[in-house]
Amino acid sequence: MAAITNDVKAFIVQALACFDTPSTVVALVKKEFGVSVTIQQVSLYDPTKAAGKALSRKWVELFNSTRQSCKAKLSEIPISNKAYRLRVLDRMAADAENAKNYPLAAKIIEQAAKECGDSSTSKKTYNHSGAGGGYMETHTLSKDEYKQARVEMIESDNS
Repeated sequence: MAAITNDVKAFIVQALACFDTPSTVVALVKKEFGVSVTIQQVSLYDPTKAAGKALSRKWVELFNSTRQSCKAKLSEIPISNKAYRLRVLDRMAADAENAKNYPLAAKIIEQAAKECGDSSTSKKTYNHSGAGGGYMETHTLSKDEYKQARVEMIESDNS
């Protein structure tokens, strides 16, 4: 294993604390410092993993403070905001529709619906309570399954 300076160690710890993957950190270290490290070496600096359990207090404290700071800054990243994502999807859907690329527009609209809680799917959830308001069953049916169940219910009522 190559010897790693404290500057490189700090860089690795901070990158891992900001949720970069070990393979990404390997590439960043090579680019920033010109030092080749392995994924295994990088993993030693993540105290949340088994490989990093023996990490010194100094690096654990740096990791934890950087992680806390990184989490606080996540809300400042526009794409982490639902309203921003929906606005971008809206612009994309309009552009796709204007370009007469209807399949892409439909896909974008479906993605926006998922962003809003999957409200546009054809599946519906029906709740039924048991005798005396007891046990609750939840069934999710497609449109075709729902229609078939309705037909069967009507037929059983008529007989």
